[in-house]
Amino acid sequence: MAGDLRNLARMIVGSADLTRLIRSPVLSRAEQGKALEAVLEKAGAGDLTRRFAGVVSANRRLFVLPGIIAAFLAELASRRGEATAEVVSAKELSEQQKQALSDSLRRAVGTTVSVEARVDPGLLGGLVVKVGSRMVDSSLRTKLQQLRLAMKGIG
Repeated sequence: MAGDLRNLARMIVGSADLTRLIRSPVLSRAEQGKALEAVLEKAGAGDLTRRFAGVVSANRRLFVLPGIIAAFLAELASRRGEATAEVVSAKELSEQQKQALSDSLRRAVGTTVSVEARVDPGLLGGLVVKVGSRMVDSSLRTKLQQLRLAMKGIG
């Protein structure tokens, strides 16, 4: 179920149409439920995930589905003794890079770390890594901003 929910969360973030579907007050419960059921079936989601989404839809709460998924995954990770690292990079990370990053973070944090990666081309290069309340910003954009501030201080 956790994998299905992660996939659903990625689909919601990656699709403006799906985001509109879950947030639309114009569509009826039945319409939203049927549309989401079709999406989940096409994605190969399990029965439990489809029934869960049906209950959320029937209660007219699809607009909070991303928050529900995030809270469930956070609770699951907590119970497993895992941490989740949000990683933003300028380019898509390969599986090998994600694994190396996960291993480095595991050594630094002391627990198993799952990497949730996303891409922001505006970073130009480098990474922004957030684990819990700790954040490391080694992006080229931030370094250039710091250099710009330092140069203003000189002149």
